[in-house]
Amino acid sequence: MENLTMGNMTVENDTAGQDNHTMDVWTDYTVEYKAVSVFLVSLICGVGIVGNVMVILVVLTTKHMRTPTNCYLVSLAAADLMVLTAAGLPNITDALCGQWVYGYAGCLGITYFQYLGINASSCSITAFTVERYIAICHPIKAQFLCTLSRAKKIIMLVWALTSVYCVMWLFLSDTTKLVYANVVRLSCAYKVSRSHYLPIYFTDFAVFYVLPLMLATVLYGLIARILFLNPLPADPKESTKKWKKETSQGGRMVSASSSCSTTAASRRQVTKMLAVVVILFALLWMPYRTLVVVNSFLKKAYLDTWFLLFCRLCIYLNSAINPVIYNAMSQKFRAAFKKLCHCGPERMEKPASYSVALTYSVIKETSNGESPDHFTTEMDELNAPTDQYLPASILPRTKRTSYEQPSLSGSDVKA
Repeated sequence: MENLTMGNMTVENDTAGQDNHTMDVWTDYTVEYKAVSVFLVSLICGVGIVGNVMVILVVLTTKHMRTPTNCYLVSLAAADLMVLTAAGLPNITDALCGQWVYGYAGCLGITYFQYLGINASSCSITAFTVERYIAICHPIKAQFLCTLSRAKKIIMLVWALTSVYCVMWLFLSDTTKLVYANVVRLSCAYKVSRSHYLPIYFTDFAVFYVLPLMLATVLYGLIARILFLNPLPADPKESTKKWKKETSQGGRMVSASSSCSTTAASRRQVTKMLAVVVILFALLWMPYRTLVVVNSFLKKAYLDTWFLLFCRLCIYLNSAINPVIYNAMSQKFRAAFKKLCHCGPERMEKPASYSVALTYSVIKETSNGESPDHFTTEMDELNAPTDQYLPASILPRTKRTSYEQPSLSGSDVKA
């Protein structure tokens, strides 16, 4: 994979030995290119850095957000932050200065963290894809495999292995002086020639792009067969209607059918969100991956400046867009983001104690070993009618007994 920051580096596919050769006249980037590049890269990286930091904060500071799936999303957010800061921000100085300004140590460090972030994000996506498959297709095994402690161990292993794997880039990168007819420019380039570099690239391409996408395609196909062929009703509003009807008739407030319905709907919601993350990863990385593969077989590489900018922007957008997806497709993340920004804590405070009790009851009834984030929709749906259907006088007693009985019967409600 070519370096994501230096345009001059990508122009020369084999920079080894360039010190002793004088190249053509060097021309700076146009004003239009500088303006567009600096604006778009700054905007995408700024939004992405803020969004990924918020993802990490809401999971680490909110107890009910610490689930196995969310642990993998924290790992993905950390990897995306690394890509945005190590690849995106140096691109701004490249557009403004036209050369490498971070020196030898910066060349090694930034190149290393670029690849570490890229490879760790790919492994994190693979990890939560496998976790989703086990949790939905093998719920009995999920009780023992999809745990918070195991997720933390897998994440530590992923980062350890990718950190060791990316050490080779410390030995492959170096600063190189490019001697033009009118000026000498410093570039962050690779030591090895193009012929030696291609096997390394194609190995990286296969392991961290092709194989994860093939595995994700197969596993999400199996997941879809379970979730979307499920005969249970998918609309969470049906559960609320049933709950209201059975309450007025003195029946159980959280019936088995409604809990199964909301559980199925919430699992579909989480799976759709994660599938969108994988699809965008495939699409947004495709232009750059395709360009480098095609250039590997061309005698003269295609390196149009604007197309290279487009490819880089797609990569930065891939690292910046995930928090937006979480906010748009997950009620749980949306509420946590609002609370972190102090936009709506008072609205959440009132039903909090009772909604947790009901959420636990649903988990206890289903007994499928899935993590609490699979039950996002029922928690949000049950928050709304708490005050409407339950007198305030029974809330303390409900809270005390929520861990002793799986649901509340009609006899517990005063007429």
